[in-house]
Amino acid sequence: MKYITQHSHGLSKNQKWVIASTSSGFALENMDVLFLSFAMSSMIADLHLSGGAAGLISSITNLGMLVGGICFGILGDKIGRVKTFSHTVLIFALATGLMAFANNIYEIYALRFLTGIGAGGEYGVGIALIAENFESGRIGKMTSIAAVGGQIGAIFAALIAAWIIPTAGWHTLFLVGIVPVILTVFIRRHLHESDQFLQAKKDEKGSLLRDVIKKMFSTPRLAFQSLGLMVMMTVQIAGYFGLMNWLPTIVQKQLNLNVSSSSIWMISTIVGMSIGMMTFGNIFDHFGPRRAFAIFLIGSAVMVYVLSLAQNMATLLIIGAVMGFFSNGMFGGYGAVISRLYPTEIRSSANNIIVNIGRAIGGFSSVVIGILMDHYNLTVVMGFLSALYIISFIVMMSLPGLKELSHND
Repeated sequence: MKYITQHSHGLSKNQKWVIASTSSGFALENMDVLFLSFAMSSMIADLHLSGGAAGLISSITNLGMLVGGICFGILGDKIGRVKTFSHTVLIFALATGLMAFANNIYEIYALRFLTGIGAGGEYGVGIALIAENFESGRIGKMTSIAAVGGQIGAIFAALIAAWIIPTAGWHTLFLVGIVPVILTVFIRRHLHESDQFLQAKKDEKGSLLRDVIKKMFSTPRLAFQSLGLMVMMTVQIAGYFGLMNWLPTIVQKQLNLNVSSSSIWMISTIVGMSIGMMTFGNIFDHFGPRRAFAIFLIGSAVMVYVLSLAQNMATLLIIGAVMGFFSNGMFGGYGAVISRLYPTEIRSSANNIIVNIGRAIGGFSSVVIGILMDHYNLTVVMGFLSALYIISFIVMMSLPGLKELSHND
């Protein structure tokens, strides 16, 4: 039953570099995502955008993530995790920096698509690096640690946005996105491919793309497993991007807060997310994925709806933190599950395909929420998101691969 294996709790030098690099990469990627969230109200006013057109910015970013995820996922399995990881970081950093010079919605759409290509490729390659450098009984915790890195990036985004937007405007904010270029130098200098990956490359036969399709969809069971995980990831992304892209704007309107005040709420939510991630990782490794996901999906469905009841800043901070604990606490678990259900030779591809199809579809929640906001109140918006988490729970309970992981370890 237990997911714990016998091992030393210390980390080797290479393991430390793997966690540091992946955590930093996820932090900088998430910082970019939140820059868009905090800049959204200013962009809407500056460019006279409708709710649907503004929501489409995030959706196009997620479509870029799908393209980048598939291409770089396969590339990561073909030429190596380290080279591919550094390329993806470089692409999304440069595209984010160029947003500082965008002056119309079409330029923004193009640059966000390019940003998505880089960011979409990063996730699966980074998760594969973690999975191949740690024992299976520690993957849940380690992927959660890397995911916490993403939340640290979000906190930086909130602080930087509150400082820069009121004084220098949203264009200047995106110039900070060029910082990840520095990370690529450290990645290439300190990381190397795992023995597990190198052995898989020696044993590789035939077309990698054909191998990916075969090992993800060739039987009804595999196809159901892959599609079910895509549904779960779609809900995860729909909740995350829907909440993080629109709630700062919603909060500003509902409680008459400025950008700085909504940043405080966002930081509270992100702190809750980070605590949730570490808690989820430990539950995952000790009791298996089904129990961990069940607790957090049900908690998400409840707390997302409860958020609509907040009437003042104090209750908003508390409810936001608890909602963040559940709704994004499980994010690292998807990479851990996928990495255990699919073999080494397609691990990067499987992670990126499942996660980025979820991102591409789930990203449209920003458009849906934008439209709902134009016609309905916050209770309807939160009810929509709450129902999605219930759907994900039902799908999760039906996946045989998750049952077997819980029974076998």
